[in-house]
Amino acid sequence: MRLTAFTDYSLRVLMYLASRPGERATIAQIAAAFQVSENHLVKVVHHLGKQGWLHNVRGKGGGMELAHAPADIVVGHVVRSTEGASVLAECFEPGGGECCIDRNCRLRGVLSEAEQAFYAVLDRTTLADVVRNRTQLAHILFTDKPPGRARAPVPRP
Repeated sequence: MRLTAFTDYSLRVLMYLASRPGERATIAQIAAAFQVSENHLVKVVHHLGKQGWLHNVRGKGGGMELAHAPADIVVGHVVRSTEGASVLAECFEPGGGECCIDRNCRLRGVLSEAEQAFYAVLDRTTLADVVRNRTQLAHILFTDKPPGRARAPVPRP
């Protein structure tokens, strides 16, 4: 299973903000820290705000901050929200796809169990868990980055 760029960026935004609790940040600051496109982060931040994980403040002195304590943000919930419905294989699609061995296939059960195990780990992990090394993250994230090109993969809304 591979996470989309949208999910990756969502987790990065949350980690950035959790690395400096109580402080606001701008999209430009986060984009510079991770050397990613500001345009893509706009969609990410909008989604995270709609889901209630971010508090977005417009205008001068504005920016974004976590709407909840990092210990209250479950990584599995974020990933489910940003990834959408899981389709590991054709048989997971609505209607089951067109696989000729569907009724006798055991792979679907194995993949389903693997996905459940994947989310079980994420469901017991909070944002606080992934930023326990906050000091080291802050040292990396909050220093000036050399100018470079931002990556621009197209994230999913």
